[in-house]
Order: sequence, then C-alpha cells, then structure tokens
Amino acid sequence: MSIGGIGGIDTSRIQAMMEQLKAAATKASAAPEVANGLGGASAIGGKPTVKLDFAEALHNTLQGVSDRSAEAQALSKRFTMGDDTVSLSDTMVAMQKSSIAFQATVQVRNKMVAAYQDIMNMQV
Repeated sequence: MSIGGIGGIDTSRIQAMMEQLKAAATKASAAPEVANGLGGASAIGGKPTVKLDFAEALHNTLQGVSDRSAEAQALSKRFTMGDDTVSLSDTMVAMQKSSIAFQATVQVRNKMVAAYQDIMNMQV
C-alpha cells in the first residue's frame, strides 16, 4: 500500500528506514567514551556519559564539506575532459550535494554568530 499515490512512499520503505535509524542509534551508543573517572557511571542516573569534543566535531564536519566539494570538482573536471566513465547525472548530483552541504554550513555559522551576539549582549 503506497502513501500519496504516484511517487509515494510505501510502508516497507518506511519500515526499512526505521530499522536503519534504530541500527545507527544502537551502534552509536554501543561504545560510549567515558567522560569522568567514576568507572563509567555519571552522577545522574548511573549511565555512562559521552564526552563530546566540539572542535573535533566541527573539524570533521568542515572536512566532510570540503571533501564533497573536491569530489564534485573532480567529477566535473573528468566530465568536461570527456571521461566516458563519468555521467552528467553523477556530476550534477555531486555538485548539488556539495552545494547543499555548503549552504547548511553557512546557515549553522549564521546561527552560531547570532547566538554569540545574543550572549555578548546579555546583561550581567
């Protein structure tokens, strides 16, 4: 049974997507990095805490955006040079992915700058 008629999403695809999300969530929480020296237990609820490094996460994200851009440029160059193994659709998809990743990064930067300005303008 499909939802939305032509081009709709059927329930089996939704179920498959839900299973992928659940698998990714369990894989991410399977090996948490302990942030304190209490043998893995935090002060709240006794569950292990995960140490998040903002600088590392930001670096990895920016590196991913840069990699997408480099991949799109390489595909574009190969296509314009006449490489038969690269199709126009692959090139355009890579360029759109790169563009979307860059636009998302700019939006995150704008939100971070706005949050910084709000914090700096707070009365103490």
